[in-house]
Amino acid sequence: MTILAAVPAIRSKKMAALITLCSAVFVVNVSTTIVNIALPTLVGDLGASTRDLLWIVDAFNLAFAALVLAGGSLSDRFGRRPFLIGGLALFAVASVGGAWSGEPSHLIAWRALAGVAAAVVYPVTLSILTNVFQERSERVVAIGIWGAATGVSVAVGPVVGGSLIEHFWWGSIFVFNGLAATGAFALAIRFVPNSIDPSTPPLDKTGLVLSVLALGSLVHAIIEGPDRGWSSTSTLLGFGVAAALLVMFVVRESRARHPMLDVRLFTNMRFTAASGAVTSAFFALFGFIFLVTQYFQSVRGFGPLDTGVRMLPVAGSLAAFSLVGPRLAVLVGSKVVVASGLALLTAAFLWISQVEAGTSYLQIAGQMVLLGAGLGLTSAPATEAIMGVVPTDKAGMGSAVNDATRELGGTLGVAVIGSVALSVYRDGLDTTQLPAALVEPARESVGAALEAARQAAEALGDPGAMLGSQLTELAREQFIDGFATGSLVAGAVTAVAGVLTLIFLPSHPSDDEAQPTKGS
Repeated sequence: MTILAAVPAIRSKKMAALITLCSAVFVVNVSTTIVNIALPTLVGDLGASTRDLLWIVDAFNLAFAALVLAGGSLSDRFGRRPFLIGGLALFAVASVGGAWSGEPSHLIAWRALAGVAAAVVYPVTLSILTNVFQERSERVVAIGIWGAATGVSVAVGPVVGGSLIEHFWWGSIFVFNGLAATGAFALAIRFVPNSIDPSTPPLDKTGLVLSVLALGSLVHAIIEGPDRGWSSTSTLLGFGVAAALLVMFVVRESRARHPMLDVRLFTNMRFTAASGAVTSAFFALFGFIFLVTQYFQSVRGFGPLDTGVRMLPVAGSLAAFSLVGPRLAVLVGSKVVVASGLALLTAAFLWISQVEAGTSYLQIAGQMVLLGAGLGLTSAPATEAIMGVVPTDKAGMGSAVNDATRELGGTLGVAVIGSVALSVYRDGLDTTQLPAALVEPARESVGAALEAARQAAEALGDPGAMLGSQLTELAREQFIDGFATGSLVAGAVTAVAGVLTLIFLPSHPSDDEAQPTKGS
């Protein structure tokens, strides 16, 4: 029986709850994709550098990843429905507030607040879903639909965002986010049942602080690396501090009576391997989206709406294979399906690394279809594997770990792939003989290079136009080199993850794994 054939078997009350949960998932995911489409516009309207763009994207991802474990634990203890409703309300406020930011630092702050709200909303959706759909056959269908909502958001975000930017102003995308959150808020009040685990232990505050500091220091060191130098004392010190904090976190959690993260879960290889697969897949996806929107707009010269439309192949493929993946995992085993998905992702990024300024869109669309298929086959089956290990009365914690792996991967993907691409881009610019006064502003981003070229043409006439043309060509070439290098990094990560999946991920749940129990 296919997923689509199984949908009518889900009772109407459950279906209403599932639609509401997918709406909440849409709200969180569309916030990421819709922001990426605005990045080149923010360079011109807010004067944002590539460093600013990285923080605009990663402030949300970092807050989300750092707090999602706490969000899952607290929702288990105090009630999942009120946390979902409260998180959506906060998300609406943060989104609308960001719409009227006057400078990059203000937008970064609003995005961080939205990330806090997302850390409350996202784990609740999966924990409620797991409690509503306790039979594995139904849960597989529901998780497939839940995963497809991500594909829908990947499709809707760039298209709607591009249309809004062209017809209004960049802040309108955040108004859209706020309205979407308000709609999901109304549905949650009407259709979502509450569930709770009164035995949930108190929040591990020490573990929370250590995890926030560890992840924050790591991301900060990566994003600041291109400016400070990868071998500089401050960068190396940042990595050292992050590593020390991570060790402290693991030691603390392994000894705590009530840890925020039960590290014993990672002794189950189904859980660990599936978590690693999700992390690597979203590492690659978020890094790709960060760069490809700039490629379409700053290298190919497409507008925001045209760029959004050209992103549809990856979204459609992701949605389709998110529906197919969980059922295939039941039939042939999670190992084969997840490893195949990671292999497709690796192939996609090796292909993407060959992109040039004149590459036909048909070829790029094929790359996106392959990428979406790989992500769909990886993400939804791995998510089902993760949640299948965790009892339903601990679903909030299990969901939060799953969400943390996504956001950790995404946060690091933007930071690592974006910073690597920026370093390659700047290294290429440093070899030019063009005037330093023209090149220096161009070092901030390819969008800044285009603006510097335009200003040179206006100020100096024909000589300035000639210099500007040379700078534009050079900046676009070097951005493509950075894009290619970033794609190779993404492909290497997914290739390693695929090998580890084949070695460690069991095909099916073993008899001694924790089976879901009825939640309260």
